[in-house]
This record gives sequence, C-alpha cells and structure tokens, in this order.
Amino acid sequence: MPKNSFGKTTSSYMSNLPKAIHLPLGRFSLFLIYFWFGFLKIISLSPASPLVSTLLEKTLPFLPVSGYIFGLGIFEMLIGFLFILPKMERLAICLFFVHMGMTTLPLIFLPAVVWQTTFVPTLEGQYIIKNLALVTIVFTLWAKLPQRKIRI
Repeated sequence: MPKNSFGKTTSSYMSNLPKAIHLPLGRFSLFLIYFWFGFLKIISLSPASPLVSTLLEKTLPFLPVSGYIFGLGIFEMLIGFLFILPKMERLAICLFFVHMGMTTLPLIFLPAVVWQTTFVPTLEGQYIIKNLALVTIVFTLWAKLPQRKIRI
C-alpha cells in the first residue's frame, strides 16, 4: 500500500479521517442547519412558515403568528450557535430536543398536510421525518461528551 508523509498507509489514514472529523463536522452541520433555517424565519423567507402558521392556528391560536415565527427563528439560531460554542453542548442538546418535540407536532395535528396516505408523506412530512438524521447526530455528540462529576 502507498504510504503518506506520516508513514501510515493510505487505507489507515482514510479509516481514521471520519474518526477525526465526525464530531466537529456534526457540530458545524447542526450550526449551519439551525442558524440558516432560523435566519430564513427572521427575514420572512422560510418555506416552513406556512406550516408553522397552520400548526400555530390549530394549537395556540391566541399567539400572533408573525411574532411566533420570528421568535422561533431566534430560538433556532440560538440552538445553532450553542452547538459550536465550547462547553454549551448540553444546553444545545436540551433545547434541540424541545425543538424536535415541536417539529413533530404536525405529524399528529396536521395529518392532511404531512401525509398523502398511510406511510406516504408529503414533502412537508418528509421534511419533518428527516429530522431523525439530526437526532442521530445529536445522540452521537451527546455520547461523546465527557461525563460530569456529581458533587454531593
């Protein structure tokens, strides 16, 4: 096998590359997704806004839609920032799961919007279901966090 400048085989280098970058790449990906999508909500360009509006009207009709969407955008941007800030991962993970709970609500409260038929999601439904990949990334980050010592 060909050797690289560090004396390791290319195969060894390639198998170690994912181990070296998976955590920073996961954090950056979560930052990018959350910051970007949150920013789109703030500037009123989010394609998810109609879905959020419909859900809000069904679940919390007393809240003003534009203010809620703006606040949701800020919340999402905050989650994104927390994933890349050192020592803030635990808070980011907690807020992430609150957000995931909110994003799954249309699957229950808006079935006509997210399902074409049984087990056949609409584009909106696919958008929500793909969040399982984000949950997997967050569980990976969570598993790699150093354990905290509990002081009594």
